[in-house]
Amino acid sequence: MAITSLDAYIAAAKQKLRWVKTGARTTVAAGWFSLYDVAGSPGNATLNVGNTANGLVPVDTNTGFNTINAFGGGNTGYLTIVDFASSVASRLRIVDRLFHAGAYSFNANTTLASQPSYSSRIPGGDYSGTEIWIEAVTTFTGNLSIAVTYTNQDGTAARTTGTVALGLAPTVGRMVQLPLQAGDTGVQKIERVVATVSTVGTFNVLVLRPLWEGGRVRSVNDGDVHGLDKTGMPQVFEDSALQVMLAADSTSSGIPELLIEIANG
Repeated sequence: MAITSLDAYIAAAKQKLRWVKTGARTTVAAGWFSLYDVAGSPGNATLNVGNTANGLVPVDTNTGFNTINAFGGGNTGYLTIVDFASSVASRLRIVDRLFHAGAYSFNANTTLASQPSYSSRIPGGDYSGTEIWIEAVTTFTGNLSIAVTYTNQDGTAARTTGTVALGLAPTVGRMVQLPLQAGDTGVQKIERVVATVSTVGTFNVLVLRPLWEGGRVRSVNDGDVHGLDKTGMPQVFEDSALQVMLAADSTSSGIPELLIEIANG
């Protein structure tokens, strides 16, 4: 089944997920940050993934994610409404954290093996739109350079981001997207991670599926509600690991809060 009309949405089962962080992280203006390890609801997780050899596929029942109720038999789930606000001007986005591996050291050179598949969280088997990001676990010194080899959306192996010189020393929680090789639109698997130049620091490598991009908090204690017309009702799954990313206008993440509606029908 699927929700294909307004009447079907009105009749659909719905769940409200509250996401709020009660602690603030030091940020860099306009830089994306993870709040995965910051206190709040859901509870804070450990940034260090704890697996560099294979990586892991996080699910909703892991610490750090909202638990999603089981859908009705044969139903499809959707992100339908996002009610959001923050104590600081910022931009928010929601992603499904499909895969993570780490924490890798500043001089890592690791080839992964036996990586778990996240294909069950790819709508229609189309990996297009999935992204590679790094997430700083500890603070770096020196300007980190990194190269990630991956299998692309069509199953072609040995694709590469190239060696990306970030031009910065990431602080804890800093997130940076890595560009895919020309012509690629998504990622099926992370194959190898190589880091150079820095002398201190550790990081995770993530594969993310964007769900909602439109959360602009324009001023202090501002917010908005995005309904079906703005969320676009992206598909989510019973085990989706929903992560909120934040880019503050200033040097503090503030206190962001979201009320997320998941409908299934």
